[in-house]
Amino acid sequence: MPVSTAIPTPSQDRHAGQAMRRGAAGRCPSCGEGRLFTGYLRVKDECPSCATELHHHRADDGPAYVTILIVSHLATVVMLAMFTMYRPSTTVMLTVLCGGTLVLSLLMLPRIKGAWVGFQWAKRMHGFGHGHEDRSTADDPQATGAAR
Repeated sequence: MPVSTAIPTPSQDRHAGQAMRRGAAGRCPSCGEGRLFTGYLRVKDECPSCATELHHHRADDGPAYVTILIVSHLATVVMLAMFTMYRPSTTVMLTVLCGGTLVLSLLMLPRIKGAWVGFQWAKRMHGFGHGHEDRSTADDPQATGAAR
């Protein structure tokens, strides 16, 4: 029997925006029901709802860099606006900005990492979707037949 090298059709494509929104919400990018994280930033090995393997993700330092980029831009705008309008002392500015950037960074980091994992899942990066049938292709009989 010849080996079939099926090219994914548009019906098999995963919607990146939806997967990123689900990931940012801390949910499985495939089904949107199972929890993505076991703790603050640790991604589960597989979804408890749909059994999609999630251990393929390679987030590394990417979410941290994006978080720093966003928070530093927001902190710069707040710092300039605060200094221009109120002219507070250096101690007040440091206290407000350090506290604000710390809280904002801690709130944004898991959401950005979830979106990062969702994007990788949607684009089938780093082993997502290779040799494993997940919920997005399991409902399509042509997709399962083409893979055989």
